[in-house]
Amino acid sequence: MSSVRIPPVLRDAVDGSRDLPASGATVGEALEDLFARHPALRARVTEDGSLSPFINVYVNDRDVRFRDGLDTPVGDTDTIIILPAMAGGSR
Repeated sequence: MSSVRIPPVLRDAVDGSRDLPASGATVGEALEDLFARHPALRARVTEDGSLSPFINVYVNDRDVRFRDGLDTPVGDTDTIIILPAMAGGSR
């Protein structure tokens, strides 16, 4: 099983967990497994059935957008990181 790292801003959707196991041969399958167990997370990271454009996903520190997207393969020792984009600040 892969491990999915959950950032602090999303932990309320997964009962406060920092890391969760997820089954699947691809990033998409692993996320679907996670969403099945934590439906509130799906609502926070997807829009119209796809990942929100403000959500970045990494496998072992490599952005899946530069690999095979949600079809990026994952193995038992891989770590998937969900990282919401941050914005804001002041002058």
